[in-house]
Amino acid sequence: MSDTPWFIAVRPFGPSDGESWSSFVAWSGLSQLEEIVSLDGMLCEHVLDVAAFDAEDWKHNVDQDFVGALCLDLEYLRRRVSSLGELNLLAAIRSPTPECEQAFRDPRFRFQGYDLYEPDCGPSALTNCGGFPLAFRNAELNRVGLLPTWSRAMEVQAALRETYPDCEHGPWDVWALWRMEPRFVRA
Repeated sequence: MSDTPWFIAVRPFGPSDGESWSSFVAWSGLSQLEEIVSLDGMLCEHVLDVAAFDAEDWKHNVDQDFVGALCLDLEYLRRRVSSLGELNLLAAIRSPTPECEQAFRDPRFRFQGYDLYEPDCGPSALTNCGGFPLAFRNAELNRVGLLPTWSRAMEVQAALRETYPDCEHGPWDVWALWRMEPRFVRA
């Protein structure tokens, strides 16, 4: 796969969400989290709804493999969401190589970790499925609900396939995620 990222704007999900956050932490047992950074639209709502895309949006999106909410053009996305309130702007690389952390070096972004996300807007295996204790421990997740290393993400992906073959979700794609520093989000 390519180490060129795609981009997406999502709503933050964390303690400022009050009871929703408290309920999530109680349900998931992920008490170490400070917030969620994920492509999971159930937890981090996608700011732009593919169903409401206009002709210009379609010129800039990744129109393939069930990832239509992702955008090819960072500057277009920044302009498009500049008036839409608080959001996280993420850079995402699907099926990353071990070198991807060094390959994407935009100084406006900070690497957050690796997610395992079900294609077609499904949940994150790490934060939104109730846990998979035979594949990973909740305590392995960092403060934003991601795995810190590529090698561990690949091990968890393999373990999910091996130990949970009948799970209604999956297969899980590994994604490397970076978050744009808030001061740079507005175009």
